[in-house]
Amino acid sequence: MNLVSVFATESQGGSIVTMLVIYAVIIGVFWFFAIRPQSKQKKEHEALVATMEVGDSILTSSGFFGVIIDIMDEVVIVEFGNNKNCRIPMKKDNVVEVDKQDKEA
Repeated sequence: MNLVSVFATESQGGSIVTMLVIYAVIIGVFWFFAIRPQSKQKKEHEALVATMEVGDSILTSSGFFGVIIDIMDEVVIVEFGNNKNCRIPMKKDNVVEVDKQDKEA
C-alpha cells in the first residue's frame, strides 16, 4: 500500500460520517420547524373540540358564526343567524374557535 491510498481511504470514511451528521442535522431542523408545531396545533384543536358544549358560540373554518344545538360523535349541528330554521350539520374539524356561554346568565 502506498501512502496516498491510505489517506484516500481515511478521507472517504470521514466524508461518509460527515455526510450522515449533516443529514441528521437537516432532519432535526425540519422536524423542529415543520412537524413539531403542526402536532402541537393538532393537540390544541383536539382540546378545543373536546370542550365544546351545547349553547356555545363557534366560528367555522368558512367564517360563519353560529350556536351549537347538538353534538354527536364526529358531527355538530349548528344554528346560524337569527332564523331558527337554519340548522346545518358539520364536522367537528371545521370548528376553529369556541366562545363559551356564560353559566351565570
